[in-house]
Amino acid sequence: MPAVTSTEGAKEPQGGGLREALRAARIDAAEKTGLVIELRDAEVARLELLNETLDPVFQDIPADIELFDRGISRGETPRLWIDAVAYVVMGHDKRLYRFVQDTRHGRKVLAESSQIPDLTQAITRYVAGRLIERERMLAGDGEAAAPSTRQPVPPTKRRFRWGRLLAAFLLGAVAGGFALFMMVALIIMR
Repeated sequence: MPAVTSTEGAKEPQGGGLREALRAARIDAAEKTGLVIELRDAEVARLELLNETLDPVFQDIPADIELFDRGISRGETPRLWIDAVAYVVMGHDKRLYRFVQDTRHGRKVLAESSQIPDLTQAITRYVAGRLIERERMLAGDGEAAAPSTRQPVPPTKRRFRWGRLLAAFLLGAVAGGFALFMMVALIIMR
């Protein structure tokens, strides 16, 4: 059998091949972990820069309006939260800002840009829209702002639903009474 030599030219001690391989794997893992941490720190730093440019926008919001809760979460994926459903996250290349909103139908990308001023403008428009939406809801025009897609239920169907509910209740009461009667009968028979 031919002898196996290292590509670096260093001799491996007999029986220590696995030990050296584990050591090398640990060093590689530590370097990769360090790289991941550095990338995450870079993401947080870029989000902090964007956050600072948003200060004037959020200073103009009256103090009694509590729609927005801006802050950076430093989890596995760092995010700059604008409110409970909208946030900024860095794209895969770590240079692209992605302004996202969680909706009932999934995530919706509101804006993408590698430039802070572009994203600041998109977030400013979003904040203004949310404030207008709030004003409409307080003024009683909430239906105009968010039209309902539900159709009114005709009276005949409404009665049918109540009938079903009443039938289910009565069936449950009868079954419960029967079960109670059987339990009492079994206790007496013992």
